[in-house]
Amino acid sequence: MLKFLNSRFEELLGAFLLAVMACISFINVIIRYCTNLSFSASEELTVNFFVWIVLLGTARAFREGSNFCMNLIYNASPLPARKVMYIFGVVCSLVFFSALIYLGAIEVWDEYSLDVSSESLDIPVWLYTMATPLFSILIVIRILQKVYADFKSGTV
Repeated sequence: MLKFLNSRFEELLGAFLLAVMACISFINVIIRYCTNLSFSASEELTVNFFVWIVLLGTARAFREGSNFCMNLIYNASPLPARKVMYIFGVVCSLVFFSALIYLGAIEVWDEYSLDVSSESLDIPVWLYTMATPLFSILIVIRILQKVYADFKSGTV
């Protein structure tokens, strides 16, 4: 488990999904221009994989501390105020992604219990949407990892 937490899982899976998206889109463009046909499944897959890549990128950004933040006020503040702002930002992020886990799990359960399937490939939709709560759990883990590393190193 510790090896997984220190791995670059987000980058590997994100790169793989991006390569799959590029291949699907390229093949669809070639077929569309060579014939009058088009793969309707290409849009379904690329849109859903894009959402997955965004969540994986968010996890990577939190892991590396490169997430979007307002540094102007933070850098101009004294150390005690910085700690308060840092903790406030962490708490807000944890609350947001915890809510996303909860609401995403409800959505997955609803889609599973209602047996909703996708229009193009007739795949159960919960297979696509289960990435939201799962990757949100990964994001929460990455936030906690970064907070631990920041407090351990004394950068906060």
